[in-house]
Amino acid sequence: MIGQEIIQETVYRLFREAVTSIPEDVTLALKKAYLREEDELALLNLKAILDNIEMARKGDVPVCQDTGLPIVFVRLGDVRVENLYEAVAEGVRRATMEVPLRPNVVDPLSRDNTGTNTGHLIPQIDVELADTDSLEITVMPKGFGSENNNALMMGLPGDGIEGVKDFVVRTVLAAGGKPCPPVIVGVGIGGSSDLAMKLAKKALLGRVGERNPDETIAALEEDILESINDSGIGPMGMGGKTTALDVKIKTAHTHTAGLPVGVCIQCWAARRSTATLRDE
Repeated sequence: MIGQEIIQETVYRLFREAVTSIPEDVTLALKKAYLREEDELALLNLKAILDNIEMARKGDVPVCQDTGLPIVFVRLGDVRVENLYEAVAEGVRRATMEVPLRPNVVDPLSRDNTGTNTGHLIPQIDVELADTDSLEITVMPKGFGSENNNALMMGLPGDGIEGVKDFVVRTVLAAGGKPCPPVIVGVGIGGSSDLAMKLAKKALLGRVGERNPDETIAALEEDILESINDSGIGPMGMGGKTTALDVKIKTAHTHTAGLPVGVCIQCWAARRSTATLRDE
């Protein structure tokens, strides 16, 4: 059995890693954006972002003051697990105190802060059954400067690929500088309304620069990315060549009468960290 204590310790460690160290693929994409940029203000903003990443890593401190809503993706294989939810929640509470994380979790109406980054149905945990012999845990501390700009379209079949592209591009352009670009854009196509949004968020877990294995979807990713970057919104919304580092798309089959499209925007601080546990 994979015990509660090791899960708690793992979740604590993953949140510490995620909030203090931006993934290598994201950092590399930001460096490439800096090298191809010509606008002076965009260069200044990209340099500030890269300097910030390096200082956070060296100082072992959060890279952003908004340490996000605790979102956890679990791939549960053929293993026995002890008190999964409580173990994850305790890991979040410990990270809040010791990293520290900013206490962001509040009651949606009274706005009373729990002080622990936990609460009713939070941390948000997505469990996917997997044909493995392991428990894989991925944390995504999701800031709300970007989350507040997400969108859902319950499209019609006739909207087609062009309708999908138009909706995604319009959503990102309407967000402008609010989600702290350069952003990563997650897109979910198909399923039901809630599945489309979940797919959009899970798409953000993919590595920047890796294309969808489906050639049609891969071409759509590249087409949308080009259109977004042609907007000139640029780093922090102040102009430049790079508004988005990447566009990632996940799909699911859907009902014959619909075409749901979810868009989930991630800021440049695309924080994520993964660990795999086995029953030994």
